[in-house]
Amino acid sequence: MLSLMKLPRVVTINQVPKVFHEHSIISGYRYHHSSATDCILSLFQLTNETINIWTHFLPTWYFLWKLVSVVLIQAAWQHPFTWPLVVLIISSCIYPLASSCAHTFNSMSARVRHMCFYLDYGAISLYSLGTAISYSAYVFPDKWVNRFFHQCFVPVALLNAIGCTGLACYSRLGLPFRHHNQDVLKRFPKCQSPRFSKVLRLVAFAYPYLFDHIPLFYRLFLCEGEGCTDNDANVLHYTHIALAFLTGFLFATHLPERLAPGSFDFIGNSHQLFHVFGILGTRFQMMAVEQDMVLRRPWLLDHSRPITFANSLGVTLLCLMVNLSILLLFSLPLLSAKVGQQKKHKRQIKAH
Repeated sequence: MLSLMKLPRVVTINQVPKVFHEHSIISGYRYHHSSATDCILSLFQLTNETINIWTHFLPTWYFLWKLVSVVLIQAAWQHPFTWPLVVLIISSCIYPLASSCAHTFNSMSARVRHMCFYLDYGAISLYSLGTAISYSAYVFPDKWVNRFFHQCFVPVALLNAIGCTGLACYSRLGLPFRHHNQDVLKRFPKCQSPRFSKVLRLVAFAYPYLFDHIPLFYRLFLCEGEGCTDNDANVLHYTHIALAFLTGFLFATHLPERLAPGSFDFIGNSHQLFHVFGILGTRFQMMAVEQDMVLRRPWLLDHSRPITFANSLGVTLLCLMVNLSILLLFSLPLLSAKVGQQKKHKRQIKAH
């Protein structure tokens, strides 16, 4: 079937606008005015986005299978104690799906590219909240349970997630409307200051991660004596943390492609490795949280505050709605500019 269809055009870095450029990636770019059909067809040809797409699209189905198994086997709807695990798995399904969609369709235009990655950022911040909710329910060391930090942990994580979405979106094109002009390729600060943009995004995602993991870092590296919750899940937590820091390192350094620009355009560049290690980290995180939930269930039911809809599924829905509002706010100038240019083009046609 594919052999009967013309595969999308693949070009070099000099043939796409600067907004599409990736650090040290020279070739394999898709044409920057690809149609949606071209974007889907590009899944089956080797471009510099193909591995990025599949390394997140396939794990999405695995996490969905995990979600179904938890809901059916553990009967999650029957007992609120399992709801934080469900939240973590749902958010772990959403962020790779959003990422694979962003990498699939971002070559349609500069505006679509920005909106695609806005969606990606919102999904990542939702995942950070899912992490915080599950950690609050199952991972906090015994001696911190029901203390002040435990009580305010999820509300602060909610604010962090919302701030993460706003700051990450700001890093691409600045404030909506204020920094807007008709040529989105010249908007602040993505093209004029890509390093500043990168630092902003790194901060936007690193800070929520570090905050969410304060109780786990304390439990694994600082806590001594009774109440430190030393169980079999700790090995999985160590593995997850190691993979998470490796993921952050790859995102920040652009290794190995920066050492040999053009040599890793299609396979083996930092963003592809970032995807692979990020997914592996999520998988080990999920295993660790689930094991903590099982091993600590009797003690937590007796000593920790009860899990309710409000502090699990409810706060997740609130974050989802606020994030969608932020994404809409940042996307409106792009949509309005497109409509304005279409009207201008029609007037020019009529004038001729």
